This record gives sequence, C-alpha cells and structure tokens, in this order.
Amino acid sequence: MNINSISEKEIVAIILYASLFFMVLAVCLIVFFYFSRKQIIQKELENKNLEIQYQKEQLHAIIVTQEEERKRIAQDLHDDISSKLNIVSLNSHLLTAPNLTAAETLEITENIIELTTKALDNSRKIAHNLLPPVFEKFGLNAAVEELCEEFESSKSVKTHYINEIDFDEKEIDRQLHIFRILQELMNNSVRHGKASQIWIAFKNQAGVNTCCYEDNGIGFDTSDHENQKGLGMKNIDSRISFLNGTISFKSELGKGITVIFTF
Repeated sequence: MNINSISEKEIVAIILYASLFFMVLAVCLIVFFYFSRKQIIQKELENKNLEIQYQKEQLHAIIVTQEEERKRIAQDLHDDISSKLNIVSLNSHLLTAPNLTAAETLEITENIIELTTKALDNSRKIAHNLLPPVFEKFGLNAAVEELCEEFESSKSVKTHYINEIDFDEKEIDRQLHIFRILQELMNNSVRHGKASQIWIAFKNQAGVNTCCYEDNGIGFDTSDHENQKGLGMKNIDSRISFLNGTISFKSELGKGITVIFTF
C-alpha cells in the first residue's frame, strides 16, 4: 500500500513537473514569437522608410532636373530668341525713318531676314531638345538613329547602333524615358569620358528588353560612390524606376564604361 502511494505521488509529481515544463516552454515560445514578430515588423518599417526616402530622393532629382531644364530653356529663349527679335523690332522701326536710301533699306531688310531666320532655327533647336519631331512621328528607333547622327556630326565620336526590338508605338511615354537615358549617357561619354567610340544595342534577352551601352572613354572608379551621386545619374535612376527596370555600371579608369539597363 505504501509502495503504491509513493508511485502515485511520483506520477503526480511527474505530471506536475511536465505540466510546468510545458507551461514554461509555451511562455518561452510566446515571448520568442512576440519579439521575433516585433523585429520583423521593425525591419519592415525600416525597409519601408528606406523605400520612401529613396522615392523622395528620386522625386527631388526629377524636380531639380525639370527646374534645370526650365532654366536652360528660359535662358535659350532669352539669349537666342528674345535678343534677335528685339533687334528685328529695332530694324523694323528704322524702315519707317524718312529719307532712307535704297541701299540702306536693302541693308536693313537683309538684316531683318537674317535675324528672323536665325531666330527660327534656334526655336526649332529648342523644340527639338524638348521632344525630337522624329521621335513623335517614327518612334524610339528612329530617334536614337538621329541622336547618333547628331553626335557623329561633331566628328569627335563614332557611334555603333543595333536594334533587335520591335517597339510598341503605344508606349511612347515609356520610350521617351529610354531616349533621355541614352541622351544623358552619350552626353557624359563625350563631355566627361572623352570617348571616341560609343556602342548601343537593344536586345531581348530571355524575354527581358535590355539596352547595352558602352564607350571607350577614360572611365571612372565605380567603387567611389561620389561618381554616382551627380544629378545626371540620379535622373537616370529615376527614369529606370519609372520603367520598372534595373541598371548596372561597369567601369575602370582608362577602360571606358559599360552600362546595362532593362525596361
């Protein structure tokens, strides 16, 4: 009877200890999952904040770029158009002066024609920089071809352009971002990279539209993040974001640059 009583007590003790163990384990698991979940939420919030900050930086870059573009257009209009039209206006008033000789009238008229022609040419250039007419009429492929021809007209750089993509005419807004990216890259290649050769290729790789861009310029150190903080680079990043694409840079000093972006 005593042995049975001891066995029963042992069983009760085992049950109690086991219950206590599982209760402690349950509490530990609850605490663990609580803090784990808290850390996950905290990490998600940090990632969200980083994403919001990145979007703010992109928006800021776009706004600054737009303001710089507006200033440039305003400066061009003031310097090239307004100044010439003012002189045209003065010459027009001179034509109303009495006792003008035929030679003076002819000279003033020729000045007016010449200045008006230059003003028209400059206004076309300003409009072309805003949106090339060939882009609106014939699409991205034709616009890039014309862009290459314009750079080659300076005789300082040779371009090589290949296109294997049939661009959708309905996506002109997206294609304009691609055009502006190439425009920025080519300007950087000539102005900063001192390149004499530029290669551009549009390809569809594994179902993804890709642009491969290369030059033989002086290159830069990609490990130096200051090289990728310029307004031009931020503008490119913003456009890539709008395209839901990716971009990568590969460069070394003296070995040009390779840029691959998807869209």
